[in-house]
Amino acid sequence: MSKKVKVEMEFPIHASPSMIFQYLTTPSGLSGWFADDVNSRGKMYSFIWDGVEEKAKVASKKENEKIKYKWLDDEDQEIGTYIEFKITVDELTKDVSLIITDFCDEGEEEETRLLWGNQIGDLKHIIGA
Repeated sequence: MSKKVKVEMEFPIHASPSMIFQYLTTPSGLSGWFADDVNSRGKMYSFIWDGVEEKAKVASKKENEKIKYKWLDDEDQEIGTYIEFKITVDELTKDVSLIITDFCDEGEEEETRLLWGNQIGDLKHIIGA
């Protein structure tokens, strides 16, 4: 099994934190840009890509600020992998950014950054940012 590496990326988004937050936390919002389909029941989420289902639970959530999804199939690993979306607002400029923390196999950091760049491009397109 290859080693998992933590990757953190920041993307400026010209939209309000509350608007961005709904696209990070609701099945309809997430399925618009992140996965082919998303279902939820309470804190449990099912993300579907190309017919493959990955399950996650909400590990933490703060309204209009952040949400962290912990992947269930990785719980037996030393490092539990997750995806965290954090919305920040610069106090001076009021610029809004989305900080994403994800994990990938060692050596795939650049591919992961490119993939997220494309995903965030889709998100910006959907919200008109």
